[in-house]
Amino acid sequence: MTLKLTVVDQSPVQGLPANVSPVALTVELAQACDRWGYYRYWLAEHHNSINFAGPCPEILISHIASVTERIRVGSGGVMLTHYSPYKVAEQFSMLETLYPGRIDLGIGRAPGGDALASHALAYPAQPGLEDYAEQSWLLQNLLHHSLPEGHAYKGLQVMPGQPAIPQTWMLGSSGGSAGLAGQVGMKMCLALFISPEPAPPSVISEYKQAWREAGHSGQPEASIAVAALCADSREEAEYLAAPAVYWKVKAFRQGIREVVKHPDEALRLKQNLSAADQAFFDAVLNSMILGTAEECADQINRVADQYRSDEVGVVTVTHDYSDRLRSYERLAGALIS
Repeated sequence: MTLKLTVVDQSPVQGLPANVSPVALTVELAQACDRWGYYRYWLAEHHNSINFAGPCPEILISHIASVTERIRVGSGGVMLTHYSPYKVAEQFSMLETLYPGRIDLGIGRAPGGDALASHALAYPAQPGLEDYAEQSWLLQNLLHHSLPEGHAYKGLQVMPGQPAIPQTWMLGSSGGSAGLAGQVGMKMCLALFISPEPAPPSVISEYKQAWREAGHSGQPEASIAVAALCADSREEAEYLAAPAVYWKVKAFRQGIREVVKHPDEALRLKQNLSAADQAFFDAVLNSMILGTAEECADQINRVADQYRSDEVGVVTVTHDYSDRLRSYERLAGALIS
């Protein structure tokens, strides 16, 4: 089975000279991945972040699509709970009009930032997750002009003229999102990089069952996304991955936001962690796909086979951009013919 590879780019900030923009490097990486044969390039959404420079993927998508030739470009994903489904439908219909056959609209329910950012994005309303299922259903039906008769928005125009419908994806790390994706008729990407104990392959089956039970035409499509880093050796890959792992410990275990540190500093600071936090550090590291290009390719193929997916998204966060660039290049050389 030939895998399709997707880049999930969080536009990391750290390790750059003051005069270098992380957004410019995201564009550079996208152009390189277009040349190397990656199938998709997805931009993440983060707010009030000191580490990730991607608050508005819909704008960056347009620019990247304009300076690449073949690769599909999309969101991984738009954090829909902050926004009007109608406005998101308009934005991505416009993108699909400009770059037909190349735009992906991936959505997610995570806030993509802290509580203060969520409050500011919702202003003057109050933020909340309770409407996500309805928002997803409305977005899908607005795009496909399939709202039922009598719905208040039935007569809304998204884009005049020829319909321009991007591929729609729901991103999730659990069975809840999988079932909802199937119900509303979106493709589904299962994020295996969020937790050191990722969701089991049965989640993909739940998604496909929900799709069939909802009576959608066509076939359900699912992909997975993993954290991976290729280097000259497994030891070097672990060394380069340490900053992202340490950041997860601080953020998820201690609720502390810090910059992504240099590998030497991350490994030094690891020694000061509690035994429980060091165990979490090791668990996160062991859950990642690390090693030489050949070792990473073998691990990715095995995980894709386990989840019965022919598409794999790859998240790579390093302190230095050059290490991230080389990792994606090595992976392309090993997996893309």
